[in-house]
This record gives sequence, C-alpha cells and structure tokens, in this order.
Amino acid sequence: MNTVELAPHRIAGLLAPAADRVFRAGMLAGRDGGGAVLAQKYGGIAATGFLVDLRTRLAAPGGKVDGPGFAAVTRYQDPVACRRALDKQVAYGMLHRGTDGTLSASERGAAFLAELYQVHADVTEELWAGHDERVSRMVAALGRLLSYALVLVDEEGDAGGSAFTAMAPPYEPDGTPSGVLLLNRLGTLRYHRADAHAAAWAAAGHTAASVAALPPGPERTAIELETNRRAAGPYAALGAEERLTLLADLAALPG
Repeated sequence: MNTVELAPHRIAGLLAPAADRVFRAGMLAGRDGGGAVLAQKYGGIAATGFLVDLRTRLAAPGGKVDGPGFAAVTRYQDPVACRRALDKQVAYGMLHRGTDGTLSASERGAAFLAELYQVHADVTEELWAGHDERVSRMVAALGRLLSYALVLVDEEGDAGGSAFTAMAPPYEPDGTPSGVLLLNRLGTLRYHRADAHAAAWAAAGHTAASVAALPPGPERTAIELETNRRAAGPYAALGAEERLTLLADLAALPG
C-alpha cells in the first residue's frame, strides 16, 4: 500500500471535495424535500436563514453562537448584509441576540429546528437508501475525527473567531438517525477545514475578499497546500486504511 498517498495532509485535501459533494447533496435534498415548505411555514428564508446555517448548535438546549463565532461562520459574506438579515430574524421572533451579539434560538426557532431535523431525517434516509452499512461506518469515523479535532483545539487554545469551535460538537439528541448524523458531522468537519483555509490565506496576506478573487495559479495552489497541512491534524485519529475507506465511502454515496 502506498502510505504516502494516505498521509493526513494528503487525505485532508482529497476528502474535502468529496465531503463537500455529499454534504451539499444532503442539504439540497433537505431544501427540495420539505425544507423550503417548512421555512415558509415560519416566515420564509428571511425568518429562518441563519437558523439553518447554525442548526447544529442552536438546536441544542441552551445552544449559543457568540459574535466572533458567527463572524467566522459567515466570513465570506457581507457583514452589513448579515446584520440586516439577523435583525429580520430577531424581529420574526426566531432568534434571540444578546447585547454582546451572542445568538440563540427562540422557542419558535427551536420548534423550527426540531422540524428541520425531521426533514433531514426523511430526505437522507431516501437519498442514501441501500447504503446503511456505509453510512454507519462513516458516522463512526467522522465521530472520531471530530472528537480528536476538539481535543487538538483545546490543547492549542481557542482565541475566539473559530467557525469550528462555534459549531462543534453538533447537537445529536438520542435517536438521531444515521443520515442526519452523517450530514451534520460532515458539515461540522467542513468548518474545521474552513478555519484552516482562513488561517492559510491570512498568513499569505489575503482577506476573505481578496482570496475569493484569487485566480488559479501558484499562489492559490500554495494556499491550498497550506490549508491541507493545517487541516490534517484530526486525521491522525484514523489509520491509513481507515482514511482510504472513508474516502471510498464518500465517493460511493449518491448525490
């Protein structure tokens, strides 16, 4: 076996597009499979948008996302537009916003999130039907990755402004179906890579706006390689064969 290809930094790069594809397929299925109708029931996207984005934290009893964490989650969006959207969702009674900018779900927002979890349960069961063993295997592997990532963050110290620490661990009430576990664990792991990417482009002297406009070429390639290096830590929790199995399982899922 060519273990060079299975090194943590290499797998971090290979898994990223596969994880993106599967996660986006699940979220799209959720939107088309009842999520859009559910949002309308609660006032539409203007009322529910950030609840969907922050669902795995705000669905938890007492779950909160602080101001720096929210800024990290939305680092590629216009902060003025984000504030206006938040104002609307607070006005709709879906979110509470503390004087320090900390966000939490209102009672109505929590009810929306409980229904959204059910929508995601239904659509992922259909989307990934016939892949039960594969899904269960990925859920277990991702659980180990996220647990180790949290240990690493704790050891390094969190100075704030991390999307991953704002969103991890995902809320997983007893009885959460495997499809929802997979969807939400993938989403949370993507935030770990997003932080690594932000650290890489910041070290290269970029801003969120300038890196988004950066064309393909040596500079972008260097940032991606540095992202892989920074995102590699959690993959030490898996053996080389387990890393390859995770990649193969993601590639085999429809969506």
